Amino acid sequence: MKMRKHIKTLVIVMLAIAASPSAAQQVNDNNTPLHLMKPANHQRYGIPTVEEVKQTMDRVLKYIDSETPAVLIDKNTGKEVMRPQDINADTQLKQGGFRLTSYEWGVTYSGVLAAWEATGDKAYKDYVYKRQLLLAKIAPRFKELYKNKANIDNNIRRVIDPHALDDAGAVCTSMIKALLKDNQLPLRELIDNYSNYILNKEHRMEDGTFARLRPHKNSVWLDDMFMGIPAMAYMGKLTGENRYYDEAAKQVLLFAKRMFVPEDGLFRHGWVEAMNPHPTFYWGRANGWAILTLCEVLDVLPDNHPQRQAITDLLKSHAAGLARLQHHDGFWHQLLNRNDTYLEASATAIYTYCMAHAVNMGWLDAKAYGPVALMGWQAVRSSVNDKGQVEKVCVGTGMGFDAAFYAYRPTHVMAAHGYGPAIWAGAEIIKLLKQQHPKLNDSAVQFYDEEVDTDKPIFNYDGTIKY
Repeated sequence: MKMRKHIKTLVIVMLAIAASPSAAQQVNDNNTPLHLMKPANHQRYGIPTVEEVKQTMDRVLKYIDSETPAVLIDKNTGKEVMRPQDINADTQLKQGGFRLTSYEWGVTYSGVLAAWEATGDKAYKDYVYKRQLLLAKIAPRFKELYKNKANIDNNIRRVIDPHALDDAGAVCTSMIKALLKDNQLPLRELIDNYSNYILNKEHRMEDGTFARLRPHKNSVWLDDMFMGIPAMAYMGKLTGENRYYDEAAKQVLLFAKRMFVPEDGLFRHGWVEAMNPHPTFYWGRANGWAILTLCEVLDVLPDNHPQRQAITDLLKSHAAGLARLQHHDGFWHQLLNRNDTYLEASATAIYTYCMAHAVNMGWLDAKAYGPVALMGWQAVRSSVNDKGQVEKVCVGTGMGFDAAFYAYRPTHVMAAHGYGPAIWAGAEIIKLLKQQHPKLNDSAVQFYDEEVDTDKPIFNYDGTIKY
């Protein structure tokens, strides 16, 4: 009796299956085949247009333009100071949301210059030139006051008397990039002052590695890869002197020796000479500074330089380690290997730029990393609000040796670290869309060696298109 009941149930199920459409034929309420339905996530999965990318970038540019006035004022009266000869100890840069001379804004200048190159939109060039030319114009007068022991605006002091790599490297690199585009810009004196600090005054380990005296003596910060090394590489490009290239390459490999963990393909944030063992915390933005440094160095390091291959191999290993940890919404986590920490936008924007740039330069395979870069851009785009503010950005962060320190760092739209990377990422994504050949195939983002001339939702590709 029980056997008959089971057989009857099986027959009913089989008849129901036979009567239903095949998986390829099943449709939803809108008569769309189920396997072609768009993914049910909050991101816009797929391939953006150049116009869509630029709209996001333009919104960010408009916001930072309003928040970074290129104006001098008298701090007592608030009145604008127009002429350099009228500058005195009470003169300062007008305060906005962000500082024109900080390392975050050095990153922003580089990103905005890249946007000008990618889009041809003069508004991007004008943004950078206006601020860098102001600094060049006022520096001689403030330098004179400073020599006479005047207590000048600290935002200008870091230009004429850098005290740390943070003061020097990122702004220096951006100025070199501007000067390489237009050799008439009066930036060389500032560039030489910055580079002199980096090369001759920054504290170092016994083997020459850039280091700090905090939080402990001889602490190596991954951040300092970016704060010091690209400027040296670009000084090589500017001057043609190999000593700068050699210093940049040497520093990259010294940092990697202490900080890169090959089995994970990631860099630890901090290394302290007196610590044993060396704790390993994979902070997102610091790993961004590292891979951005590799890209910046490879952009200018001569093809025949003896360390070029080693640096290229390091980039590939790091990119692979990062790609494995991308969240399905396109972001990366604050602590990269801890998915219980929040999704963070500045690191995501830096990785997006670097992955796209490395693909465009031929250092990484487009088929493997192009989709990673595009998904990263979708995350960056989603973090830019209607005002052009970049959300989900971790505030400035020191060095810690416990997970809680990183996991509970606040995020804020006034954290300056997100703005340059967001524009820089957009600029490179525009180049990616123009230079590479992405196409949706069976609802997935794919990259091809040549333009695919079909609008079919599914197609085979083996040198010819068959569908």
